[in-house]
Amino acid sequence: MKESDLSEGTPSKGAPSKGAPSKGAPSKGAPSKGAPSEGAPSEGAPSEVGVPRQASASGAVRHARVAIIGSGLSGLGTAIALSKAGIHDVVLLEKESALGGTWRDNTYPGCACDVPAQLYSFAFAPKADWSRAYAGQEEIRAYVEETSARFGVTERVCTGAEVEEARWNDDEQRWELSTSAGPFHAQVLVSATGPWNEPVIPDLPGAERFAGAMFHSARWEHEHDLRGRRVAVIGTGASAVQFVPEIQPRVAQLHVFQRTAHWVLPKPDRAISALERRFLGRVPALRRALRAAMYYAFELVGVGTRHVGAMRQVERLGRLHLRRAVADEQLRRALTPSFTLGCKRMLLSNEWYPALGAANVELLNTAVKEIREHSVVGADGSEREVDTIIFGTGFRMTDLPIAQRTFGREGRSLAEVWRGSPRAYLGTTVAGFPNFFMMLGPNCGNGHGSAITLIEAQARYVVDTVRAMGEQGLGSVEVRADVQETFNEQVQQALTSTVWNAGGCSSYYMDANGHNAAIFPWSTIEYRRRTQRFESRDYRVRAAVEKN
Repeated sequence: MKESDLSEGTPSKGAPSKGAPSKGAPSKGAPSKGAPSEGAPSEGAPSEVGVPRQASASGAVRHARVAIIGSGLSGLGTAIALSKAGIHDVVLLEKESALGGTWRDNTYPGCACDVPAQLYSFAFAPKADWSRAYAGQEEIRAYVEETSARFGVTERVCTGAEVEEARWNDDEQRWELSTSAGPFHAQVLVSATGPWNEPVIPDLPGAERFAGAMFHSARWEHEHDLRGRRVAVIGTGASAVQFVPEIQPRVAQLHVFQRTAHWVLPKPDRAISALERRFLGRVPALRRALRAAMYYAFELVGVGTRHVGAMRQVERLGRLHLRRAVADEQLRRALTPSFTLGCKRMLLSNEWYPALGAANVELLNTAVKEIREHSVVGADGSEREVDTIIFGTGFRMTDLPIAQRTFGREGRSLAEVWRGSPRAYLGTTVAGFPNFFMMLGPNCGNGHGSAITLIEAQARYVVDTVRAMGEQGLGSVEVRADVQETFNEQVQQALTSTVWNAGGCSSYYMDANGHNAAIFPWSTIEYRRRTQRFESRDYRVRAAVEKN
């Protein structure tokens, strides 16, 4: 790892002082005096420093050199990287009324990150005073808001601006966007919507007839009091592992429907003392060393995921954790996975197993077949009367909604081009879609480390490309189809022997056609090397057209 990748950068010149936007952000779609006027660059002065602007739904076209869809960590990291490179004509289009992405949307009880906080923060914006080793949702959201304000990004965010369609105009060499707040034009388009954007709610027969409350964990209904309720939880993935222990003491009865048992490992979480926080704040070298040590430790885990036999050895820790936490042999058997550790997302929890063993909790080892007016019916015929249903069924990871709204050079959408199997070059650029970048795109992810590492690598790649376009007078760059195809062939070949493809499970890493569309099969060190710089030989490049 290069020293610069662990450095603690400072805000760019002219960045506003700290001041995160309040949670009472303006409502979606309301007009704002801070919206840029037609033809003005996106960094026009806002009405209040540190507060996102709301795009007014006027007919005037607003222009920017770079438009970023989404204002979560991906959008934020890209905007800051561009700003640090002197590229300030940037706008972030946010459909909601506040920035924050997945850490704004997921507010379910117990919501937290499963990556250590020291790694789940930007290298250029370290935070010394995390309260826990693994940060919770509120603290991460505050970090996102504070970092956005600190680096002057917040006022570039236009809230209430959902992108309804994005089309490439090849003659004008620009992206033309229709949004809920009016039209935008941009030379470069960055999709930073992320894979944790759109919740999956299974299409179960009878759901429309259910008489009680029913919601997804990512759209938690906090006004619905769970005390004394009979609750069904459908799904036992990463979200359920966190919220089930939180709601178990409050409900009268909890029925957990488990289609597949997951590997759950101990979570080495703890509170960080005030003394430790002060020490980390005063000794930056120690903080950098701690971050680097964690990074390389996680990379060693990544090596294991590429060798099925190695992960089967790590399973011993999971079995020991299960045996110590669950005394009931029948329950323990139902909670023992049938696939190799790492094939699905590895889960961390110290409370999950004890919660399932509580007197008011029942684990039903079956998928759900049907929902009735007052009950949930399992595929095995079991039926449980409930008044609340909570879905912990994850997100549309490989079926991204933005793919249906983005149209490339030939007029076809991403969804039409992909036909159920997302493909890109370095998980970032797509043949047929000039000047288009995807953050955390196809075959970019990993099952062991921090998404921040990938975001920073991709953001650097976007910056290098945009800078090269300016220096070389290029109007458009589009990855060559043969380069993309060769890359994806290598990826799929390398995945063959990994735990993700040979671990004996089906997971959200797999797309509709059975291809692994999520995982980068090599180390993040290798990913960062490959995205170090823009290589024009890999792209179809066109000189900028002269404007009248």
